[in-house]
Amino acid sequence: MNKTIDWRLLKKLYAIHSPSGKEDKMIAFLVSYLKSLPGVKLGKDSYGNLYAWKGESETYPCIVAHLDQVQRNHPRDFRSIECRDLIFGYSAKEHSFCGLGADDKHGILICLEALKKYDYMKVVFFKEEETGCHGSSHAEMKFFEDCRYVIQCDRRGNSDLITNIGCSDLCSEKFIQDIDPEQWGYKEETGMMTDVEALKERGLNVSAANISCGYYNPHSNEEITVKRDLEKCWKFVQHIIEDCTDAYPHEIGDNDRFGFYDDWYIEDEIYSILQQDPTMTADDLYDMYQTNFPTLRREDFERIVEEYHLMYDCEEDTTNQTFKPDGKEEFDF
Repeated sequence: MNKTIDWRLLKKLYAIHSPSGKEDKMIAFLVSYLKSLPGVKLGKDSYGNLYAWKGESETYPCIVAHLDQVQRNHPRDFRSIECRDLIFGYSAKEHSFCGLGADDKHGILICLEALKKYDYMKVVFFKEEETGCHGSSHAEMKFFEDCRYVIQCDRRGNSDLITNIGCSDLCSEKFIQDIDPEQWGYKEETGMMTDVEALKERGLNVSAANISCGYYNPHSNEEITVKRDLEKCWKFVQHIIEDCTDAYPHEIGDNDRFGFYDDWYIEDEIYSILQQDPTMTADDLYDMYQTNFPTLRREDFERIVEEYHLMYDCEEDTTNQTFKPDGKEEFDF
């Protein structure tokens, strides 16, 4: 099993700015790149989502990713800079950090690596996930009829395996047992809205999951990549593809462990976001994450932020940031 990934390719992806609704440059790059890979076939649906498949098989492993990023600022002199095990975006002209769009360019990279390595593979690249999973909500569901499972690498951090979103399980107990997440350094968690959830809601009848893939501080200009954590994700994905060769049927309701949308789950997710950046305001959270928590109003975010600051000591440095009195920030990588 080869855990080394193509870092030059990843930096090319970082350099392509693809905010929601303006993914054309990323799609053009991927079409050109995928056409260069032997045996890969391409297709698009009416919404503009990009499909790729390789080989002839009764069943396929399937990975999905989304094409768009949240960050709107992308200076012409944007560079992705490596500092030991970290990668971050920077503009020398503006003297400022810039978001990489690692959410979800890491997922795109995993899709490309899988297509290069394996003889039988299906992948999908969805548009406009960040604004409410619009692309996956228009997906061609026939494409998934011969898939063994559908996995997505679109989770911050390095150890979460998202098997439940909202009130619905995404996969079967058999799938969890066979992928054996604990052996690979992952644990089951409840997550936020993303494409695999949209597919399940549209009737995807096989197991799905979302995997941490090594980005941190998503949806911000302070977003960073930890290389070893992305490699860990790729190694886990290779294990799933190589060792889980059965189909894993599952439909929503088969083994749901929650019958309602738990308030504690929502607040726990927002607390995790605030722990990464305690300076975020309720307005920041509403603007960035309202689509992830459609049941929350602006005043709900205000209440949760207030409760967070009452419960936690927010003076603690949780993101390696030092805040100066003049409002400027220093980042110690």
